[in-house]
Amino acid sequence: SIDIDQAHGTDYHKRFRTFLSKMQENNFVIGGAMTDGKGDRSLSPSQQADPDLFLRIVERRDDGIVIRGCKTHQTGCINSHWLIIMPGGRMGPEEKQYSVICALPVDAPGITYIYGRQSCDTRSMEQGGSDIDQGNAKFGGQEAVVIFDDVFVPTSLVFMNGEHEYCQELVERFTAYHRRSYICKAGLGDVVIGASAVVSEYNGVSKASHIKDKLIEMAYLNENIAGTALSASYQSTKTNAGNFQPDVLMANVCKHNVTRFPYEIARLAQDLAGGMVGTLPADADFAHKVAGPLLYKFLATGKKVTVDNRRRILRLIENMTLGRNAVGYLTES
Repeated sequence: SIDIDQAHGTDYHKRFRTFLSKMQENNFVIGGAMTDGKGDRSLSPSQQADPDLFLRIVERRDDGIVIRGCKTHQTGCINSHWLIIMPGGRMGPEEKQYSVICALPVDAPGITYIYGRQSCDTRSMEQGGSDIDQGNAKFGGQEAVVIFDDVFVPTSLVFMNGEHEYCQELVERFTAYHRRSYICKAGLGDVVIGASAVVSEYNGVSKASHIKDKLIEMAYLNENIAGTALSASYQSTKTNAGNFQPDVLMANVCKHNVTRFPYEIARLAQDLAGGMVGTLPADADFAHKVAGPLLYKFLATGKKVTVDNRRRILRLIENMTLGRNAVGYLTES
C-alpha cells in the first residue's frame, strides 16, 4: 500500500494501518481471500467467457466500491471475523476492475459461504460416545467457497482500486509469507513420526535396523521443511512500510518441499503401521458382544500393549495420512 501511495498519491497505507490497529486491538481473526475460480487457465481474467470467474469491481461510488465474484479454498473463513480480498495473480492494463484489495466483515450483506467436504469427515460421527480417539477427535479443518454477490465495500476499507501494475508484486510478497508459514507442516510431521515410532514399538519391530532407517528418513525430510521455513524468516528484509519481508527464494524452496516430503513421510508411516491402518474394523465392532471378544483376541500384539492403544495409534496414522487431517497435512499445500 505504501508503494502505491508513493506512486499515485493515494492514502491506502493510512487506511490499512487504521484497519490493522482495529484488528489488533480487538484480537480479530482475518482470512486472506486470494484464490479465484480461475475458469479457463489459458485465458486472463478479462478474457474469460464469464467475467465473474475472477473477483472484480462492478461499480465505483463516491463512498466505496461494489465487488462480485468468488474466492475458493478459504481455510478457516467460517471461524474468522474479517476477510481481506486480494487479486490472485498478475493483471494487465485491461484488468483494472480485477485489481482490488479490500477488507470486509465475514457477515457483510451479499456474502455466501458454501462449506467444503473433506475425506472421511463423517468418521468423527461414528464413535457413539467412545473415547477411542484422543485430542481434537470430533473437529477438523474446514474450507469454503465464498461467493460475493454485489457486496459494497466502504472507501475506508479499500486498499487497492485499479492499480494493476502492483498485483504481481503483491502475490509474490503474500506467497512468501504464506509459504514460509508451512513450518506448521513440520509440526504435523512430528505427530506422524511419533506415531510411527510408537506403532513400530507396538508391533515389536522397533529395534530392527530397517525400521530405524525409515524413521530417520522421515525426520530428515521433516526437518528440511522446518529448516527452509526458518531460513526464509531469518533472511527477511525490511520494507519501506517497516515490516519484514521473508526471503522469497527460501520461502518457495519450503513450498517445494511441502508439496513432496509430507507424502513420502505419510507413505513411510503407512508402511510402518502395516495393513491394519487401512482395514481396521470400526469402533462399534469392538463393542459388539460377539465380534468384540474375537477382535480383542486376534489383534493382540505384545503383552504390554493393549489392543485399544494399538487401535488408537492406527487410527491416528489413518487420520493424518488418509482421513480428515490428511487434507491439511498433504493436499492443502
